[in-house]
Amino acid sequence: MTELHELVDLDRYPIHQPESPQYRATVEEVRTGLRSVGCAVIKDLVSPEALETLGAEIWERKPTTHFSTQVINPYFHFHHNPDWPDQHPMNTFLERSSGFIPGDSWEDTTAMRYMFEHPNLTQFLADCLEIPELHPYADPLAGLTANILDPGQQFTWHFDTNEFAVTVLVEEADEGGLFEYVPAIRSDGDEGFDAIQHVLEGGRTGVHTLDLRPGDMQIFRGRYSLHSVSRVAADSKPRHAAIFAYTEQPNVIGRLERTEQLFGRVLQAHIDAEEERVRSDALID
Repeated sequence: MTELHELVDLDRYPIHQPESPQYRATVEEVRTGLRSVGCAVIKDLVSPEALETLGAEIWERKPTTHFSTQVINPYFHFHHNPDWPDQHPMNTFLERSSGFIPGDSWEDTTAMRYMFEHPNLTQFLADCLEIPELHPYADPLAGLTANILDPGQQFTWHFDTNEFAVTVLVEEADEGGLFEYVPAIRSDGDEGFDAIQHVLEGGRTGVHTLDLRPGDMQIFRGRYSLHSVSRVAADSKPRHAAIFAYTEQPNVIGRLERTEQLFGRVLQAHIDAEEERVRSDALID
């Protein structure tokens, strides 16, 4: 049976001791990053030994990856919209080529699922995000996943449908595969189309590039920040990252269209949830 100390460096990050000075200092540092640029990195949270375990679990499940190549705009749409000009984010389409290992590939006995669902980690993340509670995303495909970028692939500029994401880089590319983002490029009252179009056309104003290393955990507000993972070089090893998705409310299921795009299938749970869905904001998806 996996234990938390076998996965997380609890000496450096005592996430099981919320009253400790180290815990409070880490939480405050993460909050500062999230408040200022919508992103924070916890360096070397996952121990080197645990990385080997997580890496092996990804490789074992890699045959279940759903790979897809699409030409999409930042909102995951792929059809021209005549209501908008041609030179506009709604009608600017770039290649997304990547894969996801779905949530139903991760058995309850895996170290990856144990870490994802551990209550100490969940509460630590809630404290970092300054919210009272957090729940593992109940979506059976998108809750716990691994993002796969094989040589030559990229995840182009886009927005997330959920407000924040938590990732752990497990294996880095030799070249390429860099996470880049523009913090708070849009808001509930302003889609930020001009600034977004600037980036889509190759502009670098406001673009941050993260120096992530295997074992680093990243907490990121991807609903409002445009972001991408650059193309992995053709002669590089792949980039593998675990994605832990959480929600503020329990029993949340993902959106039908986005699920089909990323996993190539939907389940009855997605169909049922779509019929009952209530939007939390008016932003374009």
